[in-house]
This record gives sequence, structure tokens and C-alpha cells, in this order.
Amino acid sequence: MEFKKLFLFTIFILPVTLFAQDKPDTLKFTAEQVVVSATRYPEMIFELPYAITSLNKKDLSNIRGYGMDEVMAQVPGVLAQSRSGHQDIRLVIRGFGARGAGDRSNAGTTRGIRIMVDGIPETEPDGRTSFDQIDLSMATNIEIIRSNSSALWGNAAGGVINITTMPVFVGNYAGATMTYGSYGFNKALVQAGKNFGSGKVFLSFSNVNNEGWRDRSSGYRSLFNLAFESELSENSKFGAYASAASSSFHISGPLTQKQFDANSQMSNTTYAARDERRFNRLGRIGLTLDMKLDKGNSLSGMVFANPKYLQRSERGTFRDFTRYHIGGNLLWMNQTEFSGNVESRFIAGIDEAYQDGAILFYNLSPENQRGDSLRTNKREGANTFGAFFQEEIVLGDNLSIIAGGRYDKVTYYSEEFANSNRGDVARQTALGAQEKEFTKFTPKAGITFRFSKFHSLYLNIGGGVEVPAGNETDPAPSLGYDTVYGINPLLEPITSSTYELGTKQVIGFSVGSLIRTLTYDAALYFIRIANDIIPYSGGRFYFTAGKTDRIGLELGLDAQLVHGLSFNSALTYSSNRYVEYTIDSVHFNNPGKIATYTDNKVAGIPDLFYNAGVKYSPEFLSGAYISMSMNGMGEYFADDANKYSVPSYTTFNASIGFGRPYQIYDGLTVRGFLSVNNITNAKYAASAFINPDLITEGGAKVPVYLEPGMPRHFTLSVALGWN
Repeated sequence: MEFKKLFLFTIFILPVTLFAQDKPDTLKFTAEQVVVSATRYPEMIFELPYAITSLNKKDLSNIRGYGMDEVMAQVPGVLAQSRSGHQDIRLVIRGFGARGAGDRSNAGTTRGIRIMVDGIPETEPDGRTSFDQIDLSMATNIEIIRSNSSALWGNAAGGVINITTMPVFVGNYAGATMTYGSYGFNKALVQAGKNFGSGKVFLSFSNVNNEGWRDRSSGYRSLFNLAFESELSENSKFGAYASAASSSFHISGPLTQKQFDANSQMSNTTYAARDERRFNRLGRIGLTLDMKLDKGNSLSGMVFANPKYLQRSERGTFRDFTRYHIGGNLLWMNQTEFSGNVESRFIAGIDEAYQDGAILFYNLSPENQRGDSLRTNKREGANTFGAFFQEEIVLGDNLSIIAGGRYDKVTYYSEEFANSNRGDVARQTALGAQEKEFTKFTPKAGITFRFSKFHSLYLNIGGGVEVPAGNETDPAPSLGYDTVYGINPLLEPITSSTYELGTKQVIGFSVGSLIRTLTYDAALYFIRIANDIIPYSGGRFYFTAGKTDRIGLELGLDAQLVHGLSFNSALTYSSNRYVEYTIDSVHFNNPGKIATYTDNKVAGIPDLFYNAGVKYSPEFLSGAYISMSMNGMGEYFADDANKYSVPSYTTFNASIGFGRPYQIYDGLTVRGFLSVNNITNAKYAASAFINPDLITEGGAKVPVYLEPGMPRHFTLSVALGWN
């Protein structure tokens, strides 16, 4: 362990010390300010009192684009764990989203983190997000806000991920990419764009087939994106964005430690017997309008519609979901210069989103298809309304202060109709329409001091709110609540208070130095959480813990060296513990006893995870590169009692290719890459079920919770482009 700490210190901290020995020469250094828009209006990243990472097209090139874990490893504070190598990942930011692993919540969704594509929310009103309509090979930019973002976005205590798909191109553009990989992976991507007058249109289509490396882990996805942007006038801009997807994947399920050691490729026997899977068909259309009313005032709005038809085999039933998700927002901004050195930026706005639809549960046929017996007939809906404001005062070139707040009202609706069944018992009367409402006001304040245009120190303090996801509101069967309530009456929203101190800088060095530029981003945070939502029985129902503390340090580093060398790393170290947590063992069929987990580590969150990479781009061959990287994670617990641990691991990867298009003919370019992941073919658990079920194995009760990571696998991709 001491060797690992020394090694990590060497690769993450020592470079900063060595580089600092070279005296910067700012006269020799030029750079562009990074502008982000996920904070409700465009602003330079060094002005904001938040931990923010921006990934550009260079960071997103040469990936499969099937799962968000492919790029999130390079972002400190973000834990993205792949399951079976497809889009179903477990996404966690500063511990938020950690509970999204279990029988009910493991497949293709995350929570507590707001995700948007082209400004249109992928996140549902209850905080869940599926990844069916996200292909990172179509993205041109990703903004990741790791700081608590509830005061701006509501149900976003874990931050915000904003994905942009409209690229920058001149004239007309067309491109095609073919990607092949181990275990039957193949993908075709076609893109085309056209500039005309004051507007441009861009479309993308991808088709992925993946046989999968584990038994019963195959999947496919077809995704179509269309983006249109136009300057309607000198002071107005219109955008229209459409997407449609058909996505299917099988779920191999978790394994016991013995099964994992013997054959990590096997499928969970229960999951295999039921052929657990997802088949999702969904679409999205969104319209945006930005208008500059006068010199100091602007107005922007967005509306969207997101229909969904979801089918799945889950926990012994065949399930049909028909949903419609609609909503929009309106934002007013006022910019006032009080003097040459004082500027006010004030915003106020509202968000509204509503989702509803029918849910039908049938028995599974002998072929694991939809049976003839209707078990459950109900509707579930959720509405979220938010009103927010923020004032930013900019004092000269060095100081800015932000203060604001948001009021949220989230309402759940549930109605179970008569003559539906629960288990094998027919219900002759309906539960009727029920609803549960959560309201919360969330404040926020932050201050940024800029030493220069490319160096800032910030502090922010703010509240956070996260309501239970829709599939977490089912009442617990242990108290008989499921026969009376459609919505768990004991659940309350997660509330949190975050205190964060951070700094970010881009340093330019003089000619003749070992390095050209050094970029770092460091953040220290403390989060006190009340009513942390905890999964029971593998996610079949949920209760809340009293209080939880999270303390963490995040460090991101990027160094551009001479002769085409570069180095990057991301390190996250945190302590996550229950401060108050007592449960009634009646929920485990052991009434009359109390279990106290105070001071235990929070399940599902490793203390340590990291990524580091080195890259060589020879100056004599423009665009070519060879790179190596490593990903690692420390040991963590999968249960609140801290009995079952998930082992630590480190994997190594390598890639060679052309990161930038290489011109082979007038207007015609080619790029591509060959990569190998998990070079050493390490066996490791990529993810785990939280508070898992116990099964009998060899006469003893053992947890079934480990989700194996992919063994060594290769990817080859070739892309042609015309501009």
C-alpha cells in the first residue's frame, strides 16, 4: 500500500513540482479562454467558482463512442464504471449516483446528475437518465460541472454534463467511420453537414452491434441525430434538434465471488433463466430560441418532447412502458455596467418538465416473451417545476461574486387500476390515484479571485437537493405498505450542503523549457448529506440514512511538453462515511433488532480512483500519435455493514493512430486508430450491486454482487472525411 501511495504521488504530484522549476514567461505564451454554457449562460471557465472540465473534439476523437466511461476516466471526481462493455454504465460524481446499482436500478440509467444534449434534457423529472440517445463519437464538446448545481438546475446535486453535437465546419462536410473490435463489436457512423446563408444543418447516424464478451451480454443500437441552427436576425438565433434511437441489450447480472473466480464470463443463472434485457425505442425533438432584446437584456427559451416505448424482461415479469416526457424553460438575463470596473449579470428563469404514461406487467412466457396474464396495470408520472435566480457581480479583472437560489417542486403521481395482480394474488380493488410532493429552496454563493486571465482561486457554498427516482418510490413489502400505498410514504428528498475550495491555472513556459504549457485543476470539498437514499435487497426498495459526510480532493493535470510529448492525469481521493445511520432489521425478516452503521464507509464509493496517460505526437508526422494510459480504483464496500468488499484494480491501455485528419487528396482526409485495452488481461470487478441479495452457495449465504470488467480487447477504426 505504501508503494502504491508513493507511485501515485510520483505520477500525479511530482510533475507539478518539476514543472514549477521553470519560470513562466507570459510574453511567450498565448492561449484561448475556454467558454462554457452549462452554467445557464456562456462564461469563461476561469471566472466561475465551480470545478469544471471541458472536453473538446480532440479529447473525444478515437473512441468507440458506445459508453460514457471511455472519456470520463480523464475527469477527476467522476467515476464511470462499464458493465459488459456497452452503454449501460454506473456514473458517479462525488458520490452522487452511487446507489444506482441493483436489481431495480442497474440497467442503463444514472441519477442525481443532470445530463443534457444540445441544451435539451436527457434527464427525466425524477432525476434518472438513460444513455440510449448518447453516442460520444457524435459529440464535439462535453462540459462536466462537478460542483453542486442544484441552485441552477434543481435535481442536480451531483453536477451537470452538457453534450454538444453541432460541430464547427466551413462549407460542406461529409464523413464515414467504420469501427471493429473484439467480441463481435462493429459500428458504422455516417455524418454530413451543410452551411447555407446564415444557418447550418448537421446530421449523424450510427449503428452499433456488439456480441458481448460475457454470456448473454449482446446488444445493438441505432441512433439518428439532426441539428439545425440559424441566425434569424442580428439579434436572434434559432435551433432545432431531433434524435431517434432503437436500443437493445441483454443483462448478464452479478456473480458471487466464487463464480467470479471460476468463470467471470458466465451469466448470472437467474438472469439467464429469465433472459433479462432491455429494448428501448425513443425519440426527442427540441427547439431553442435566443434573443437579444437590447444592449443589456436578453431572453432565451426551449421546448422539447421526448416519447418513449420501453420493453424489458425484469425480475420474472415482462414489462411495457409507454411514456411521454415534455417540458421547457425560459431565461431572462440582464447585464449592467455600473462603472468601468463593476458589472452586474443577473438571470432569472423557470424550468418545467412532465412525464407520464402507462405501465403494464405481464407474466413471462416459457420463451421469456410477454405472456397472456396481465399482472399489473398502472400509471406513474412525475412533474418538476423550478424557479431560479442568480446575481453575479464582476469587480474589475480580478474578482467576481455569485449568489442565487432556486425553488423546486417535484410531484409524483401513481395510480393502480382494478383487476391487476401482485404476484399470484389478484387485486379486485384499485389503490386509486396517489401523489407525493417534495418542495425545497436551495441557495448558492461563490467567489472567484483571478490572479490573471488564466489563474483563479474560488470558493463556493451551496445547498443541494435530489429527489428519489421513480423506481425508488415503491413502498417496502416488509411493513405491508405495498398493499396500501403506491408511493413509499417514508422517503424524503436527499438534501446536502457543499463547501468547496478550488484553483485552476494554465501556465505558459519560456522557449527552451522542458514544457510548453501546464494546466491543472484542483478542488477540495466537504459535503454533509441528510436523508441519503439507500437501496435494500438489491434495490427492490429504498429507505434513507440519517446523515452522511463526504470529504474529497480532486486533481487534474495536463502538461504539453517539447518534441510532441504530453502527459495527463486525474486523481480523486475521498472519505465517505455515515455519520448517523440506524436501520430496523424488520426489513431483513429479523424484527425487534436494530443495526447501527454509524461511522461505516458509504457503500459503492471507492476512496481512491485515478487515471494517467502519456502521449507522443511526432512533430515530423502531423496528427500521428502513440499513447499509453492506466486506470485504477481502490477497494470499496458493496454493503452498508462493510462486510463485502470489491477488490482494487489497475488496468493498462495503449493506442496508436492519427488524432487529426490527414489529408490524402484535395478535400479528402483520413484518420484512424488501433487500441488495446486491459493489456495485461487483468481480471477485475468493474462494478458491483449495492446492498446485494444473499444466495445459498456451498451451504453458506453469500452475496451475489460482482460485475466483471472486460478482459483484453482491441479496437480498430478508420474514418474518411470530405470538407
